Amino acid sequence: MSRFLGLGMTHYPLLAGTDEHMAGLLRWTLQDPDIPEREKDPASWPASMRAEWGADQGRSAAAGHRADLLGGLTRCRAALDEFAPDVVVVWGDDQYENFREEVVPPFCVLAYDDLEVPAFEVMNERGSPNAWGLPDDFRITLRGDSAIARRLADGLINDGVDMAYSYRKRDGAHFPHAILNTQLFLDYDHAGARFPYRLLPITVNCYGEHAIARKGGLARFADISSEELDPSGPSPARCVEVGRAIARHFAGNDERVAFIASSSWSHAFLTDALWHIRPDTAADRRLYQLMVEGRFDDLAAVSGRDVVAAGQHEMLNWFCLFGAVQELGLQRRWSTMVTTDVFNSNKPFGIFS
Repeated sequence: MSRFLGLGMTHYPLLAGTDEHMAGLLRWTLQDPDIPEREKDPASWPASMRAEWGADQGRSAAAGHRADLLGGLTRCRAALDEFAPDVVVVWGDDQYENFREEVVPPFCVLAYDDLEVPAFEVMNERGSPNAWGLPDDFRITLRGDSAIARRLADGLINDGVDMAYSYRKRDGAHFPHAILNTQLFLDYDHAGARFPYRLLPITVNCYGEHAIARKGGLARFADISSEELDPSGPSPARCVEVGRAIARHFAGNDERVAFIASSSWSHAFLTDALWHIRPDTAADRRLYQLMVEGRFDDLAAVSGRDVVAAGQHEMLNWFCLFGAVQELGLQRRWSTMVTTDVFNSNKPFGIFS
């Protein structure tokens, strides 16, 4: 049996909230006065989007979307449990959490031991009750291993990857929700509280030119017109190279390692060309097909500019996974992509072994 497993999943924050609020981001977007009225008129939307929006602005469709996502997460968790890893490496975007004005590295190993963090800060700020009906201040413990993380950072530096590392989360900022929600959703039945595996998070500057300009989040079009863009994030090709280097490091050790890419792909709120109303599903389907066909060299050739134009910023986490999959010779065993027009992002899942 291989010592390695690859998983791809979503960390979609609104899955932690209630059905009532799942389409809240689109409802907020439609209030932007600088989006043309014709674009906001459901009569101009694709038929699939009008059906999902329905007569109640997506509230009825939310339960079906949640069920589809939980189906993918359940399958990923079953593969993880069967594999029983010693450590779980998670690539997740930093969304103006640890990466702020003081320093924005391309990649950062979070060399933390066990850390207790609030589970629902993002949903609390959105005004949504959490899906579990738990207290707003509910906390979970993320199990870590700073020694393994330090060795990884050192190994990467000696392999030619100038890897940043962190020993402590930033005070006064959220813990990166891409990492937090990975545990929360893979242990969905228990709101993340009974997840037995150690996490080794590696945060990626997926937001690149929008990391500080939009503070890793939402923006009105009036703000976009005058924004000063930041330097680009790492290219897809560089993410593949870093993923390969991380895989090489663990191939020389004894740990059983699961690698997880944690993100959805195209996000409506990042897709300027579609007025932040829906994700670029056509772009996602093109790259998903390349993944299904195992055409990783073609994936690595995708430009960072194309990724940003399609609102696929967070997909850089998956490019890191593609590099590890290539390096270790893993094969795709199962995958699916949950598409949506109303619930902000398309959400692929995958298992590689």
